[in-house]
Amino acid sequence: MLVSVYDPSIPQEQFFSPDFLRQLQVNLLPALAPAATALVVAAVLTGVAIMVAPRLGFISYPNRERDIHSRPTARLGGPALYLAFAVAGFVFLPHDLKHLGLLLLTGLAALVFLIDDRRGLPAGVKIAVQVALAVAAVKVFGYEIDYLYLPLLHISNLGLLVLPLTVLWIVSMQNTVNLLDGVDGLAAGVVAIVALLLLVAAFNRPDPGGVMVLSAGLAGACLGFLVFNFHPARIFMGDSGAQFLGLALALLSIVGVAKVAVAAALLMPVLALAVPIVDTGLSIVRRRRQGVSIARGDSMHIHHRLLDFGLTQRQTCLLFYCATGILGSLGLMFFGHRRIVAVAIVLMIVVLSAGLGERMRISRRRIPVPFGRVFRLLLEGRPSQQPPSVTR
Repeated sequence: MLVSVYDPSIPQEQFFSPDFLRQLQVNLLPALAPAATALVVAAVLTGVAIMVAPRLGFISYPNRERDIHSRPTARLGGPALYLAFAVAGFVFLPHDLKHLGLLLLTGLAALVFLIDDRRGLPAGVKIAVQVALAVAAVKVFGYEIDYLYLPLLHISNLGLLVLPLTVLWIVSMQNTVNLLDGVDGLAAGVVAIVALLLLVAAFNRPDPGGVMVLSAGLAGACLGFLVFNFHPARIFMGDSGAQFLGLALALLSIVGVAKVAVAAALLMPVLALAVPIVDTGLSIVRRRRQGVSIARGDSMHIHHRLLDFGLTQRQTCLLFYCATGILGSLGLMFFGHRRIVAVAIVLMIVVLSAGLGERMRISRRRIPVPFGRVFRLLLEGRPSQQPPSVTR
């Protein structure tokens, strides 16, 4: 599999050729309507949520220990996100059990965790709800990771591991997106990018219609929400929105990626979310070493470190967006999208270099590197011992 990605004998798409553009048009047209519908509905409902949130008590007050916002902010973005996604799904989806199951399960996640946004739920209850939704996805609606086809690991039948592995994947995605929601616009933007990558990955499916509609609807809902959520945010998605987005991504990646015969099972979404996944793992290890609950929030995540480093919230989002796009695009190479992926990666690297390079250069804060002084001396060179000049 790894060799086939770089095999020059395999035909590649001709970038901007007439055939490629026609194929791109055929693939993208079915996704435009659900994306546009979800975007408009999300923008309208988010505006309404901002107005009604104070009356319903959905307000996030600043917590000096972990929050970076300085004023009370509406926390009712979850229902707006879900309803926009659901409208696009019900209007444009074929109404089969699996697709309706995804809409039902994500709606339950948004509803249950809306209670958490208003009153707060114990960590044990949250985990129990996540596991219950994951088990229902497997047992009732057939969302299963039943085989793995990775470059170095081929398992055609997971057998008894299907349920625990699928539940682990779903719960991990929910918590990853939840922990990512710490900077204005970060979680919604990253999920929108991953949804678009899943949409592109679905091009090679025998029947991509349902996956493309749902992926486009999810991306459109996130973009409509970003109108009010990008810094300075006027509304937060809360746990309701984060849990809904995480569950939607998990289920979409299972049905949209793992079932593609030529795909490396879950490689693309894993690569796209590599940074937040690593951050989640580090958070668990850090909190266990400190002897506190893994559900306890803190301000030691990667996005918090970047803010401490001197980046603004918008620059931090830009960095995460580009990292998600670059890593996810690398995952798309396993689906045959090579030249367009190369162009996308180059463009994102240019954006990163132009937008963040100068900020990092002038920042007075430095990331500690082992033996950093040694490396600096090697790079700069020691000043040569010049004999004093003799003046006449």
